[in-house]
Amino acid sequence: MRKIKIITLLLFVLLTSWVTAQREDLDNYLRIASENNPELKAKFNDYMAALEIAPQVKALPDPQVAFAYFISPVETRVGPQQFRISASHLFPWFGTLAAKENAAIRTAKAKYELFEETKSKLFNEVRGAYFNLYFNKKAIAITLENIEILQTFQKLATIKVEVGKVSVVDEYRIEMEINELENQLALLKDQEYVLEVMFKNFLNTHEIESISVPDDLWRNDFPISKQAALDSVTTNNHQLLSIELQQAALEYQRDVAKRSGNPNFNIGFDYILMGKGENNLAGKDAFIFPSVGLTIPLYRNKYKAKVQEVIYLEATKSFEKENKNNLLETLFENGWKDYHDAKRRIQLYDTQLDLALKAIKILETGYVTGNKDFEEILRMERKVLTYHLEKEKAIADKQGAISFLNYLMGK
Repeated sequence: MRKIKIITLLLFVLLTSWVTAQREDLDNYLRIASENNPELKAKFNDYMAALEIAPQVKALPDPQVAFAYFISPVETRVGPQQFRISASHLFPWFGTLAAKENAAIRTAKAKYELFEETKSKLFNEVRGAYFNLYFNKKAIAITLENIEILQTFQKLATIKVEVGKVSVVDEYRIEMEINELENQLALLKDQEYVLEVMFKNFLNTHEIESISVPDDLWRNDFPISKQAALDSVTTNNHQLLSIELQQAALEYQRDVAKRSGNPNFNIGFDYILMGKGENNLAGKDAFIFPSVGLTIPLYRNKYKAKVQEVIYLEATKSFEKENKNNLLETLFENGWKDYHDAKRRIQLYDTQLDLALKAIKILETGYVTGNKDFEEILRMERKVLTYHLEKEKAIADKQGAISFLNYLMGK
């Protein structure tokens, strides 16, 4: 009993290591895609550009400085005015700059979530292309195997024709079947090239000569319950998070719009240098005039319209979020259906393939002894081919459905 437990544990460890090694190839391709994909780079640069807006909007307006030289000096009681220097600075209403900065930061964060959304979508597309490559390679191998089996039958039929036990029609039937499979094989090989080009374009690299695809794809199940997954979608989906951050940015923009209807402060001074007059010495006297001003937001309709504009935009985002929630729920239910459909098909074709292989062995024995029509063998051989392909397609579809559900969950 102890030895059996040890052997079982060793087999489990070996199987886990094998699956991990398989997934390391896919993880490496995902890493390459994240580093090279141009769309992802564009979204990241869009986010980085948005980060540069906050330092701009939180800064005070530039001060204004003016210099005036009197070509014809203005005579005053204390002497002629030679030149004047004026400086002023505008200060927005309290909290306006902070609200603008917060709005810019939330907008930048929303763009970051769009970057994460693009990355999650890219990873799902890479995984989907990888699973399609796996199935195509598997279909090529299965088709080649069936051609070899039919060629063996062809030799057997030739021998039976020569001894007069069967009609030459059997040879023709096998030849026709082989021709169809060879045509299907040629299509699969052409399709393999297209899938490889698509896969490399997702990675934006042509340096990879051959794409490493496992001989047998892992068959793990989705790790969490349906309700937990749906909750994760509504909480972690990057499109929803981006909309929520856009809503937060609009709240601050509404605050900015309200504060724009308050006065702005203008503080400054004038410096006037006096020339030589009767009561003073040249260049010794100067006047400094401090000044304080206010901008008067007189036209109130303009500021009311600014606030109302943001209110409409906030309502738009609320409807957009509601619609996105509905769409994501629909996509999730469809993905969940595809996942369970793939699981059922794997079980079905496992059973069907096992039965078909047993049946074909019986038919082969009957044909060798001359008791069975060869057409029955060909029909069953087609079923074996179909079940084998459908089983592998279901395995790939199952992993594709898991990948799509993870994408909706923001992974």
